[in-house]
Amino acid sequence: MNTTTLKAATIALLAGLFIVGCEDNNAEEAGERIDEAVTDVQNKVEDTCEEVKEGVNAKETNC
Repeated sequence: MNTTTLKAATIALLAGLFIVGCEDNNAEEAGERIDEAVTDVQNKVEDTCEEVKEGVNAKETNC
């Protein structure tokens, strides 16, 4: 997955969660879902980065 695709998916996910949250009139719950989604995306980006670094035998595999 390239960076552009990941950014687009993140924006789409956040926009969808925001719209759902507004329809339910439950901003706090929507905010929590957005926070969880952002955390999930950040973790996936870090995992992917580490996998790439391991694949090219980089000295430092942490991102």
